[in-house]
Amino acid sequence: MNSLKVFLFNRFNTLSILTASVGLSIFLLMLRIKLTHSFFLIFLVWNLFLAIIPYTISLFLESKPTLSKAKHLLYMGIWLAFLPNAPYIVTDFIHLRLSLNYMVCLDLVVIASFAITGLAFYFLSINDMIKILKKNYKLQNEKYMLFVIFLLSSFGVYLGRFLRYNSWEIIQNPIMLITDILSIIFFPKTHVGAWVFTIVFTCFLRVCHFILLKSNYLKKL
Repeated sequence: MNSLKVFLFNRFNTLSILTASVGLSIFLLMLRIKLTHSFFLIFLVWNLFLAIIPYTISLFLESKPTLSKAKHLLYMGIWLAFLPNAPYIVTDFIHLRLSLNYMVCLDLVVIASFAITGLAFYFLSINDMIKILKKNYKLQNEKYMLFVIFLLSSFGVYLGRFLRYNSWEIIQNPIMLITDILSIIFFPKTHVGAWVFTIVFTCFLRVCHFILLKSNYLKKL
């Protein structure tokens, strides 16, 4: 417990920024609710909660270097299953088509705030996980691992946004989920949209990550 407290204290600046970002997002949403008396976009709070889960897992793993490899792999599997929830919020811009004309600008700001916060959790979590893989598994090809993570995340976002799967359906409804995944993989001509979205979104995540690296933002955190 003491080691965890020390670890969190060392991450105080990062956690403070993230907390402020979450607070700003919720404040903007509450402002919208106050102005419109409508709970439209309230689902963003749940989406952001899901986005925080993988970062929490990566924080836990980095603070517990003595965990067995079996537990490491278990937590990393859970981490990977929940990871797409963080960049998924970017696709919530699709709901702008349902916004009232005079609320579009505010809704754009609200969704953007949640999306940026979700991406912050996403990239920080990946940054932590790469450190863990380097330390515990002697990861050599970091660029390839990042590409795989971005690709799987993008595919997960597609499954969530367009096929309406969620992370826990790996346990609740694995057969249908696996069937749909295999169909997309082995019959790409039938699922062109899935591949186009996955590739484009992977490029988007890669570009965002590249910008963050060049700005040294991740290194500072």
